[in-house]
Amino acid sequence: MPLAVALHATAPSWFAGLGWGLLAVLFGSLVPYGIIYFGVRRGMLTDHHIGVREQRRKPLVYGLLSVLAGLAVLVLLGAPRPLVAMVVVMFAVLLVTTGINQVWKLSAHAAVSAGSAGVLINVFGPALLVVVPVVVLVAWSRVRLRDHRASQVVAGAVVGALVAVPTFLVLS
Repeated sequence: MPLAVALHATAPSWFAGLGWGLLAVLFGSLVPYGIIYFGVRRGMLTDHHIGVREQRRKPLVYGLLSVLAGLAVLVLLGAPRPLVAMVVVMFAVLLVTTGINQVWKLSAHAAVSAGSAGVLINVFGPALLVVVPVVVLVAWSRVRLRDHRASQVVAGAVVGALVAVPTFLVLS
């Protein structure tokens, strides 16, 4: 998402967009995933889905801090406004899902996919409505894999869209 938004925001300069997007991906995806990966490798986390609720807080808080650090770097370096808005969206969706997941297993996968679809549609227009079935497939897969109940994926999708779309529209 950050890469697509950055490339779109800096067009036709794909090189600038690539740089901004990769910087956002570093703080918003690679560092948080690395925290989880090394937590699993060191035996501090049981799996990369952080299935044990008691293990979620620390890696999720570190992920939030990474996104905030990335946001600060992007703002200080003068990143394009739509990319900054996208990173705020990432932080907001992660913050809300992290809060809810302390007490109930909301589907973060469904939240991220629905929020991403909403932002993509806003950035690229109605032609991107074709991504909506991807949200449905993600939700279905979470239930099919028995990682969530239907109510958890529906709630995740609704929360993701309700947090992501208004946040992006206001900030971009």
